[in-house]
Parts: sequence; C-alpha cells; structure tokens
Amino acid sequence: MRKTLLFCGSLSSIIYIGTDLLACWLYHSYSIINQNYSELLATGTPTRPFMIIVSIVYNLLVALFALGVWKSAGPKRTAHITGGLMIVFAFLSLVTPLFFQMDMREAEVTLRGSLHPLMTAVMSLFILLSIGFGAFLSGKYFRLYSFTTIIIMLLFGAITASQAPHLVTGEPTPWMGFTERINIYFTMIWFLVLSIFLLRKVKEDVHLSMD
Repeated sequence: MRKTLLFCGSLSSIIYIGTDLLACWLYHSYSIINQNYSELLATGTPTRPFMIIVSIVYNLLVALFALGVWKSAGPKRTAHITGGLMIVFAFLSLVTPLFFQMDMREAEVTLRGSLHPLMTAVMSLFILLSIGFGAFLSGKYFRLYSFTTIIIMLLFGAITASQAPHLVTGEPTPWMGFTERINIYFTMIWFLVLSIFLLRKVKEDVHLSMD
C-alpha cells in the first residue's frame, strides 16, 4: 500500500506535465512561451473543461502521495509535516482553478478572478514549505537538490511576477509562460524525485527485513 501511495507522486508529475503540453497544443491561439499556465483554466477558454478534470485527478494523486509521505520511514516528524503541507497544497491547488480561476485577458475583472493571484501565492508558499521540509527526508545530496530547487523557484517566480501588471492590463507578456513553466516543471520534477527516493527506501527496508 505504501509503495502504491508513493508511486502516485511520480504519476501526478507525469500527468501534470503531459496534459499541460497537450492543452497548449489543443488551444490553437495559446502561446506556451508567452502565456501562463492559469490561462489554460481561465473562464471561457476552450481548454477549461479538460483541465478541470485533469486538476481533480492530479490533486487526488498528490493527496494520496502525501499520505505515502506521511507513512514514510525516516524522521517521522519531518515526514508528518511534509505530508501535511502537501495535503494543504493539494487542496489549494484544486480549489483555486475550480472557484478562483483567472479571467481571460481583456475580459471584465470578476471578484473570483481578482482573488486568483492571492490564492496562487498561498499555494506557492505551501509548495516551497513542502520542498523545504521534504529536503530532510533523504540524504545530503537530496537536501542540496531540494534547496537548489527552492532557489530556482524563487528566482523564476520573481521574474514571472514582474510580468503580472502586463497580464492584468491585457498587454503582451513575452516569455512569461516560459519562466513560469521553469518554476512549475522544477516543482513537478522534485515531486517525481522524492517519490523515487522514497520508493527506493521502501525497497531497501523490505530487503533488510528479509535478511
């Protein structure tokens, strides 16, 4: 059961990246380089129904992965905190596109759309906290990798945020989609790597118990 839960982490990352690329291809007027991920889920976009289904599946897998992390060996308190933070992230990641989706460019700003940046910021905070605590679930190389991921996320998050005023006014946002996806994909890869590391630990524990 624990192996199945941990495998959900790998599966969630693969689904997220794969469906993002697919949605970008399906939305013919969309630019993966210049437009951000949330625009695939914006009110009135042709990809919203498909991406909502993806969001439900993805966040369910993340929640299951979080349970697997909670049950992981190695510092129990760290595993519990990381798993708890990931569950909160999964909840926010589901609620934000469902109820606080962004408005399309140049469309009338709605209350829900105006709250989208705030919800995204809170969600991003829980991602960073999950990575920060999760860094201590494995050895020193994984810690170094995790902290490097956080630095990259902060750097490209700041670059992406600098384009936000242009997005609000409906102006062009060159490279916004690219810089944001560096952030997103590094996050997805971190979840994938954590899943692999913890699955390897489970395998090692099974071999030790057999010995």
